[in-house]
Amino acid sequence: MLRGESAVMAAALAAKRGILPQTTASQCGGPYTSGMQLTPHPSTPLPPGWRLATHCSAAGSALELHWLLHAPTAALRVPPRREPSRRDGLWRHTCFELFVADPAGAGYREFNFSPSTEWAAYAFTGYRQGMAPLVLPVPPVIGLQIGADMLQLSVAVPQAAYGLLPGEPGARRRCAFAAVLEQIDGTLSYLALAHPAGRPDFHDAAGFVEMPLP
Repeated sequence: MLRGESAVMAAALAAKRGILPQTTASQCGGPYTSGMQLTPHPSTPLPPGWRLATHCSAAGSALELHWLLHAPTAALRVPPRREPSRRDGLWRHTCFELFVADPAGAGYREFNFSPSTEWAAYAFTGYRQGMAPLVLPVPPVIGLQIGADMLQLSVAVPQAAYGLLPGEPGARRRCAFAAVLEQIDGTLSYLALAHPAGRPDFHDAAGFVEMPLP
């Protein structure tokens, strides 16, 4: 285990064993106090009081992704836990996503992470073009914590295996952190750091934000 991955790996292992600490949102400190807030698309609003923050950090050769949802989880439809594996169509239900633009050209990568601990990864050559499964030599490790008023999803991503980050520290990349939240009645909300004009579309480059990656 790489130094700096221990917290995420421990959470993932605990989740895999079915240990889901009943933690309240007020007990969750750390990066979310200064994390990036995701907002719902105007056409798919959230219930009052629901909010979602995301954060990424690097330690050694690991990229750690985090999403923290403050909401009554009894009102959220959470996909049931399954064996960690690649699976298409995760975005049809509650799912947390990351898009990373290639440094040059119109290509980008899409990563989907489900509370079920299933995942997906795709490469595109352009806007919704040339879609192909992205081969990952090492699968992501997904950790989940659920409490009465919070859900926290954490993912450990080896940088070298995923090619998410350029070699130089602090380099800037165009990224889109996003999420699909499904309420218990089936209502879907689409959240992102920025939304392009028109309907919800996480693939639209107008919704990508330039940011320094760890």
